[in-house]
Amino acid sequence: MNWQLKFLTPSIRPTLEDSMLTRRPRRNRKTAIIRNLVQENRLALDNLIYPIFLMEGTNKKVPIKSMPGIYRFTLDVLIEEIAECLDLGISTFAPFVCLEDNLKDKYATESYNENGLYVSAIRYLKEKFSEICLITDVAMDPYSSDGHDGLVDEGKILNDETLEILAKMAVAQAEAGADIIAPSDMMDGRVGYLRQELDANGFQEVSIMAYTAKYASAFYGPFRDALDSAPRFGDKKTYQMNPANAREALLEAALDYQEGADFMMVKPALAYLDVIQLLKSNFHIPIAAYNVSGEYAMVKAASQLGWLDGERAMVESLLSIKRAGADVILTYFAKEYAQLLKDKE
Repeated sequence: MNWQLKFLTPSIRPTLEDSMLTRRPRRNRKTAIIRNLVQENRLALDNLIYPIFLMEGTNKKVPIKSMPGIYRFTLDVLIEEIAECLDLGISTFAPFVCLEDNLKDKYATESYNENGLYVSAIRYLKEKFSEICLITDVAMDPYSSDGHDGLVDEGKILNDETLEILAKMAVAQAEAGADIIAPSDMMDGRVGYLRQELDANGFQEVSIMAYTAKYASAFYGPFRDALDSAPRFGDKKTYQMNPANAREALLEAALDYQEGADFMMVKPALAYLDVIQLLKSNFHIPIAAYNVSGEYAMVKAASQLGWLDGERAMVESLLSIKRAGADVILTYFAKEYAQLLKDKE
């Protein structure tokens, strides 16, 4: 009887000699140097994108209660935050805007106002920090009086009519200096529509990071608090994906790829590591993953209560997203992780 069969037979206890342990994986774990030498995945600051929140006014830094350590910034204070991040090695940012209700309307017209807060901020930040990369958000919800990602008519989200508004938004952001535009709306056909409009306006070099597999998730709550962008009625299940579906992500990815996406994103990240791996295995463009507000908040809350080691949980979470196949990760942990690396120097 060979030694493999002995292990499968309860009545027989193989001796160490019988088992012939010529292969001992622990040998590659015996010291920190060896563990580092054979580490399969590494998380670099170049892999991280830092989402930041912009608000109206001056000289304000307002904490977001449901996201400890994260703030809304007025533009003058945001400049200081970005300068600190650059010193830590973070160079890619994804700004989101929080607007007063009086600036919101049914058609999200403020989204493409060249003198509005968001577009003006993009222009100013690129002038102030020419070395940074800005990934800008294309969706109606921060500007819509309905709080939805698309144009609403009698309770229904109008897909094709929304594309025209998104295109105006994308072109305005590109004119202001956006490096990558990121449509997060989940309207059908928007990547191809935006690509066509960007090219027609001379912005062939502006990239598109598509929110390819954006799920109707429970993990977005703190983000909606940060932007005050929750739907005024209903939910987003008619355009965001069903959390039960994985194969559907391949359909969305095939369409985005055909329409010219330069990156494809999975959102959220931790509950959808299988989807990240699925897209990574089937497409040969960079895969992004959004480590969303609820995922961040869970770690922070548990850490504050002493239920887990927050620093280790942060690193382990980010490594799991990287291991699943993400080339880039949008995460609220970016600055904290950068500071951790600096402290270890």
